[in-house]
Amino acid sequence: MKDPNTEPCAHVPLASPPELSRRKFLARFSLAVGSVGALIVAVPVVGFIVAPFFKRKVEVWRSVGKVQGFKVGETVAVDYEDASPLPWAGVTAKSAAWLRRENADTFIAFSINCTHLGCPVRWLPKANLFMCPCHGGVYYEDGAVAAGPPPLPLPRYPVRVKDGDVQIQTSPLPISK
Repeated sequence: MKDPNTEPCAHVPLASPPELSRRKFLARFSLAVGSVGALIVAVPVVGFIVAPFFKRKVEVWRSVGKVQGFKVGETVAVDYEDASPLPWAGVTAKSAAWLRRENADTFIAFSINCTHLGCPVRWLPKANLFMCPCHGGVYYEDGAVAAGPPPLPLPRYPVRVKDGDVQIQTSPLPISK
């Protein structure tokens, strides 16, 4: 006699895969389209957040004039090109600083931007003060805050004399912290 457990059953049909209903298809399709959309949005957002950690600080020495062109004790405005100008920047790639010759070989350079809101400061030679005309910020001749709303002193640029030229190391300076 044959064992019924070893013999294949001829009367049980093979299971066929269940049909995909319209509701299940649309749910899966919506999930796939939503995932692709989320990925498209997430990649630039993550790049925007992570990119500053890999960005190199741009520092360039810019010549602002010959040493003999500056008088000892005098503070003057000097123009230079921004450290990282974009090809389409045009006139906005131009920047400026306040430069003072302390003695025969020492120079000090200050940013022209107030640390309160970034307005351009003016040098008042008779008062020996930097003044922000927009909100009343006042700085002493060494860049320290004298009065008004500025939270920090005027930022300074590194200055050097090379081959008879006065050079300022330009880099993006923070307006405030």
